Formats: sequence, C-alpha cells, structure tokens
Amino acid sequence: MTTTRIAVRAGDPRAHVDLVVGSLAPRLVSRTSNSAHVAVSAAGMLLLGGDVVHVEVDVGPDSTLELEDVGGTVAYPATGAASRWTLDARVGSGGTLLWRALPLVVAEGARVERRTELGLDTGARAVIRETIVLGRQGESGGTLTSQVSIADADGPVLFETLEVDGSAPEPGVLGPARVLDAVVAVGFRPGAEPGAMQLDQPGAVARHLGDQTHESRLDDVWARWSTGARSLGGVVAPAPASGGSPPREVEARSIE
Repeated sequence: MTTTRIAVRAGDPRAHVDLVVGSLAPRLVSRTSNSAHVAVSAAGMLLLGGDVVHVEVDVGPDSTLELEDVGGTVAYPATGAASRWTLDARVGSGGTLLWRALPLVVAEGARVERRTELGLDTGARAVIRETIVLGRQGESGGTLTSQVSIADADGPVLFETLEVDGSAPEPGVLGPARVLDAVVAVGFRPGAEPGAMQLDQPGAVARHLGDQTHESRLDDVWARWSTGARSLGGVVAPAPASGGSPPREVEARSIE
C-alpha cells in the first residue's frame, strides 16, 4: 500500500503544498498565500478486488484546502478479496477543508470497505460531499460497508456506519434506491436546508436518496455550505479558465 498525501500550510508569498502520489494522483491547480486548490485522479485502475487505497490530508492552521475529483471511481467485481478505501484527514486550528468527491460506483459483485476519519482542531471546519451508486447501468450493485468518524477538539461530532448490499435491499436503509448523495458540514452552523439533519455540535448533514445521480438537489446545498465555510476562513484560489493547460502532476514532492 502506498499512501497518497495532500498537505497545505500557509506561507509567504505562497502556501507550501505537499503532494505525494499513491493510488491517487493529486495535482496542484492553484494557490494563494493561505490556500490551495488540488485536483485528484486515480493513478491506475481502481478499485479492483484486494486494492487498498489510503489517503492522508493535512490542512494547516488558518489554511484552506479545496479538493476536487477529476473522475469518479468504480469498484469492479471481486473474486473474493474486498477493496478498501481509507481517508485520514486533519484540519488545523482555523483551517478549512472542502472536498467534493465524484460518485463511487459499486459494481455488481464488488465488495468495498470505506472509512473516513476527520479530526478538527479548534475553529476548524469542513464540508465534504460523498456520493455512492449501487451498480452500473442495469446492475443491482455489490456490497459496501462505509464508516464515517468525525471529531473536534471537544470530542465526537458524527459517527455512523452504513452497510448495504445491492442484491438484498433493506427497508429503512436505502430501500429500493441505488444512489445515496450526502453533504456533510462540520465545525460551523451552515444555513438551514429542507430535510437536513442538524448535529448536536456545530454541523449538519443533507442527504438524497434516488435512482439517478442527476436527480439529486444537493449541488445547491454544496454551493451554499462550502461558500459559508470559505467565508469563515481563507479564500480558495480559483480554478484556471477552461481550455487552459492541465494541472501538473507532482510525485512525492513539496511545492514551495
């Protein structure tokens, strides 16, 4: 297993960014003195049975990191071994993490174990979007165990586990739906959204269940909540205009 690492620290005149290619290839899109915008794509074919993907994200104090997926991920049929995807993220005091992940498609016959752990220091905040799709077109989908654990300086904020099997839908979980779209905001109180769950600690979760990803209305929720998180921290550098040069891939390199 090779760990993908993405880290940002505020600096003068530009933020210091660490990018290490593992199963995923992070690429710097743009940055300012206290923020970085990084695109993430697969470094090879993912996810096959037995694959282990480990991602470390480290956002420094008073820094902002915006991550975006360049392509979604398909978990392909496995002959026995499950594939594993682990995200370990830490956001320093006053920092902001924004990650808009594209769909994870769990193909029929695939077995996926997914774990997200996020730690927030005092005054830190994060907005993360995750979309799960059971099956490719015409498939019922494979099996998925997804665990999310989020804590701040005072203790646990959100802990949940989802276990689904596309071949055996369960009432009260996903039921007949094959798409679960979710936006999670923590570390601040985002604007109220219809149907969103407000957490005990500052934060909220908005979800959509449906048959197609384009039916989800969470694009607007993501836009509003991520804008709210940005307004509390540094300004995220804009992406280059369409038609420009593609971002440069950096392997095991620090960018001064």
